[in-house]
Amino acid sequence: MPQTPPFSAMFDSSGYNRNLYQSADDSCGGLYYHDNNLLSGSLEALIQHLVPNVDYYPDRTYIFTFLLSSRLFMHPYELMAKVCHLCVEHQRLSDPNSDKNQIRKIAPKILQLLTEWTETFPYDFRDERMMRNLKDLAHRIASGEEQTYRKNVQQMIQCLIRKLATLSQYEEVLAKISSTSTDRLTVLKTKPQSIQRDIITVCSDPYTLAQQLTHIELVRSLSTLPFATADLVCCGNHTSCLSASCYSEQKKTRNLEAYVEWFNRLSYLVATEICMPVKKKHRARMIEYFIDVARECFNIGNFNSLMAIISGMNMSPVSRLKKTWAKVKTAKFDVLEHQMDPSSNFYNYRTALRGAAQRSLTAHSSREKIVIPFFSLLIKDIYFLNEGCANRLPNGHVNFEKFWELAKQVSEFMIWKQVECPFERDRKILQYLLTVPVFSEDALYLASYESEGPENHIEKDRWKSLRSSLLGRV
Repeated sequence: MPQTPPFSAMFDSSGYNRNLYQSADDSCGGLYYHDNNLLSGSLEALIQHLVPNVDYYPDRTYIFTFLLSSRLFMHPYELMAKVCHLCVEHQRLSDPNSDKNQIRKIAPKILQLLTEWTETFPYDFRDERMMRNLKDLAHRIASGEEQTYRKNVQQMIQCLIRKLATLSQYEEVLAKISSTSTDRLTVLKTKPQSIQRDIITVCSDPYTLAQQLTHIELVRSLSTLPFATADLVCCGNHTSCLSASCYSEQKKTRNLEAYVEWFNRLSYLVATEICMPVKKKHRARMIEYFIDVARECFNIGNFNSLMAIISGMNMSPVSRLKKTWAKVKTAKFDVLEHQMDPSSNFYNYRTALRGAAQRSLTAHSSREKIVIPFFSLLIKDIYFLNEGCANRLPNGHVNFEKFWELAKQVSEFMIWKQVECPFERDRKILQYLLTVPVFSEDALYLASYESEGPENHIEKDRWKSLRSSLLGRV
């Protein structure tokens, strides 16, 4: 059975679809090429171009790009039904009198296509109609004389079932964490002895904390990866999906929300840990600790945690603590802020990201391969690319040139997420990061005012209001 090549072999900057070639049917199949690059085509022709035959197998860049973008025009189960029909009817898999040699030639190619689909977008197969068609086509492939096909088909389906089970378990964990999340102030009021620790008592070494943050980033992105890629295309333009139900089905996976929720949680955790201490020197120590954590994240290549930490330190309840900041050596923080400066469309960050990506390509160790981009900016980039170009051309053709660009961006994300985290897991630290209660925005402001009093009438009025509503004091 052919092995699925790594994503690094799919796209490159010198012309990622240059190896795409025309099949014999393309000359009259409604596909338009320029300089051997597929630029557009009718939806039906693009579907036919996806299906292998005895003399043709689609380039992997095309498979990934079409599977990613096709959901803007039709449901995955509708595409699977068409693919099954073309495989069965055109290759005469249902004909008992068909040439056995021809079936032996086409069966491995069909199996490879199904394998790539199940590996890259396994969540498509949560739909019973998808799974039914997959098993039906796989059964036709395996019903011949070749025992190898049967074994490979069984392996493919078992691998898919295991992957779906793992992803479902991960969603259940996320839901459990979300349902048990509590405002820290509420916990402190009801059980003041239950939260006596801070992040430094749990993990005194900034580098170790940066490693554990990287664990969380990689686990979340790897777990959401197979289906988040499809949402990255659809998230910018929900109306482009064939129907509202298409997006509602995607929403159930909570893939993008889970990633954004983690970013927000980390930002609020940082702000909570800084605003909690009563003494100024302890708050200053906490700020310096998180500056060191952020710097280690930058060195690792974990830009998402880096930006979340900077975001938490720049929240108003933290930034207004002028007496605390006066005790902090901010030179390292200034450098980090400069690196993540949003001006000029995050030029400095994009430069650093390219450097990390280049390091990853030439790396000799897993530690050097880590690249975790600022996820919200990745979504924003894909949103604007999606919004800036039409899905269809005036002649009704699918604008495949646009989808090459989308797929190239998403494939880079997928390459980075295939790195296994080289750092040892620390269950105690991970548990704290994921489950410890954090302050709400109002509670952060109250803690900030309690630490360093209001500076004007507006702040005084808000302080009184918060003390009344949150603490029950006048």
